[in-house]
Amino acid sequence: MQGSILLAAVLGASTIAAAPTWPQVNINSAMTDGIETVSEYFEMLAQKVQAGKDMMVAPVCDLSKAVMPQPDASPLDAVAPGLLLKHVAIGRGTQNYTCDTTNATAAPVAAGAVATLFNASCIASAYPDILNALPKLALHFNLSADEQGLLSDSGSDDDGASQRLGPTSLAVSGHHFFTNATTPFFTLDTPAGALGTAPCSKTGTTDAPAGAPTGQQGEGAVAWLKLQARSGATGNLQEVYRVETAGGSAPKSCAGMPAAFEVQYSAQYVSDTSSFFLLPTVSKSRLTRCK
Repeated sequence: MQGSILLAAVLGASTIAAAPTWPQVNINSAMTDGIETVSEYFEMLAQKVQAGKDMMVAPVCDLSKAVMPQPDASPLDAVAPGLLLKHVAIGRGTQNYTCDTTNATAAPVAAGAVATLFNASCIASAYPDILNALPKLALHFNLSADEQGLLSDSGSDDDGASQRLGPTSLAVSGHHFFTNATTPFFTLDTPAGALGTAPCSKTGTTDAPAGAPTGQQGEGAVAWLKLQARSGATGNLQEVYRVETAGGSAPKSCAGMPAAFEVQYSAQYVSDTSSFFLLPTVSKSRLTRCK
């Protein structure tokens, strides 16, 4: 990860015209709220560009300055002492469900999730307000078939260089999927860089805050989670948080639903690692409350 960043390089402000084809905007989700969301993003971006003109030096990509979002009502357990924040990504994909089509009153059953992870670490360290706006923005852009493909299944050696999230320059840094009904898996190993892999188990959950962004069809935001890495994790990955969720929730009943269906969602994923080699240990308060 580069040591310093230029605002235009991080957010794609000056490279949109020459950039690869973006994921297609979803016309239905873009109506009214979607258009406002995209407009708000570019207005925020313009403010950062203007502010950047007055900066003496480029902002430093220092993850120790990143702040972990926490809902006010019921916060997730804090980061374990002695862990270092390692990666921040925007996940864009689907929450998957199954239904008993013979019972319209039955509730849909969660059947895992699939998401492409886009590297947002430098934005997390320098522009947290933009970072927290990205899940809502991402939900208005549908990923291409290539971006939805899983490296673990396809064997693709594409380094993600031609794939970006919506109107940003965030590149693919990994994928998220389930290896079985109870094991969410994160791979941050791509040809562009290797940070590790982590099979996980859920250790904490809290409802998304009131007013969290809804999905393309008005679906509520899925819960925020804390996940613990299981045996077999690489790269010293220890914990993963899913926060700032947008969309993804299933309807309350299976009435009118097929046997299997997907709900579009987006979220912010934060992963941390145990300290090793000569990396300094960062305290829990530094990770969760630094400004």
